Amino acid sequence: MAAAARRALRPGVEWEFDQVTLPREWSRNVVTRLLVDRAEHGGWELARLRIAPDGTRRVVLRRKIIRQTRPWVMIGV
Repeated sequence: MAAAARRALRPGVEWEFDQVTLPREWSRNVVTRLLVDRAEHGGWELARLRIAPDGTRRVVLRRKIIRQTRPWVMIGV
């Protein structure tokens, strides 16, 4: 698995991408379970799935990066 990359597609929204290559020997059920597990526990969603001529699956997953701003703290007012 490749390292996750970060990219902004539109202003204010930033996505984190992860590329996964799955071997052709894995059944469709195994791949489905793996992707569902990543979606439920990691917050990933399917961005692209390509099946190569040799049968390997190249999957691109994405998840939104949520940035929280720090609240201003006024001391001594």
